[in-house]
Amino acid sequence: MEVTADELAGVVDVFGTLTRSELSEALSELAFKRADELERPDDAIDDAVASYHLVGYDHPESGDGGDAERLLVPGPTAFPEIPEGGADLPHIMDVPERDVDREALTAAVADRFREESVVAIRSDNPEFIDRLLDVSYELEVWGDVDVSGARDQLVEAQEE
Repeated sequence: MEVTADELAGVVDVFGTLTRSELSEALSELAFKRADELERPDDAIDDAVASYHLVGYDHPESGDGGDAERLLVPGPTAFPEIPEGGADLPHIMDVPERDVDREALTAAVADRFREESVVAIRSDNPEFIDRLLDVSYELEVWGDVDVSGARDQLVEAQEE
């Protein structure tokens, strides 16, 4: 079973938020329900995070803040799509309700975006720069945050 980044966001959206380990468990449950094999769930999750379909959030109860316990929420580039059988997951899994500090989440994602923008510019990687430019517009709408300074630098780097 392969899942798209939007389907991963859809699974997370069904619950509101999931840890990485809970998302892996949900994917395993879906694969079992479909009598299918799960193909590289960690890679799919990593790709969804890299593409801003999922974004991480360190919540107060996350302990040491390790990746496995970091909360994932649908990100600015996601169009959450519930995969076949995904609507049944809350009946299968016991996941606690969690509140997300939207302001802290947005600030963390904006910081990550700014850091990645610097990396993209320094690496002189046109594809990375183009991808981040697209993300910048989605991020501002999704998070009501201003990343125009980083975007201006990306545009400048793109033009060089």
